[in-house]
Amino acid sequence: MKDMQNDPVEEVPDLLADWISREQLARALDLTTDTLSRWEARRQGPPCTRIGRKIFYRRAAIQEWIRAQEQAHPVRKTRGRP
Repeated sequence: MKDMQNDPVEEVPDLLADWISREQLARALDLTTDTLSRWEARRQGPPCTRIGRKIFYRRAAIQEWIRAQEQAHPVRKTRGRP
């Protein structure tokens, strides 16, 4: 019989430590996952990675993307005639 206490426990690396899911990003930005999907289709949002059916965003890439959205004097979009 094998003694379980003498076996070293394998440490599983957290491969997704620097990544967040689409759902997590949507909650953090107060958006819907549909908005993030639309941005992905239009290549407007932060870069993402697809693993199977799941979408993940690298935290550093999100921060870079947010910095790139920064404007000194934000311009409000208007509809209709000026």
